[in-house]
Amino acid sequence: MTPSANILAATSRLFSSAVVRDLATKGRSALFARLVREAELNTRGAVGNVADVFEAAFAVLRMGASRDEYVYKAALTHKVLLGKHSLRTACMLNEFRAGNCKADMVILNGTATVYEIKSERDSLSRLERQLEAYRNVFPSVFVIAGENHVRSVLQMVGDDDGVLQLSRRHQISTIKPATDRPDRIDPVSVFESLRTDEARALLAGIGIRVPDVPNTRLHGALREKFEGLPPRLVHVGMVQVLKRKRDLRPLSDLIDQLPPSLQPAALSVPLRKADHNRLVRAVATPLGDALAWT
Repeated sequence: MTPSANILAATSRLFSSAVVRDLATKGRSALFARLVREAELNTRGAVGNVADVFEAAFAVLRMGASRDEYVYKAALTHKVLLGKHSLRTACMLNEFRAGNCKADMVILNGTATVYEIKSERDSLSRLERQLEAYRNVFPSVFVIAGENHVRSVLQMVGDDDGVLQLSRRHQISTIKPATDRPDRIDPVSVFESLRTDEARALLAGIGIRVPDVPNTRLHGALREKFEGLPPRLVHVGMVQVLKRKRDLRPLSDLIDQLPPSLQPAALSVPLRKADHNRLVRAVATPLGDALAWT
């Protein structure tokens, strides 16, 4: 039996940044307790603690017709970031800006690979515009889609873009490989995607003097420095800077102590080292105690 829209919405929100942040900073979450009731997860006999709730919730979300973006991010996190790579060698970025678009997920290893998610619930109306923006910033572009979208996606992607499919059994298969093209990225588009400190670090790393100008003129001065730079050089600098500035290695021990279903959410929310143990204790809380959180 397919869960109702209200139940699915509540189930999906359990993995929101608001819930994770509550658990990490307070050790409790009134929002979590409310969503568990709305999702009717408190009626499941096998659910003993908060970690079990997240596992049960994810089992609902990954059902074929009801999969949302989080299910796809979880598949990429476990099968690519933590499967092919590790937090010691790779970095993941969520909602990374590229032009007027925000990339669903970017994985940085030796190159920068962007993954645009088109779940069963998503429309393809913006896909071509998104892909055009991504090609200016990332040398490797993939669309990962459900079976209902794959045929249409194949007709919309460019020659160098790749297509992945997430099966009903939660397996990722390559329908069309992507070609890594660092030569095609636009240095100015890369600059516009970076934070100011990241842009300055990139320039310094390739031996270009950072402009000493007032803050009101800094954006324009930095932009001028990126104009005309070799695309491959900018790509290498971007990967190095982002891996250093957004390093996920400090989260390794925390991730190992969380239920698999919650790991992608924990990697997406900025957490202080001091909050790690509090989050681990929170997910070990018996469900009866968690339902009393206010």
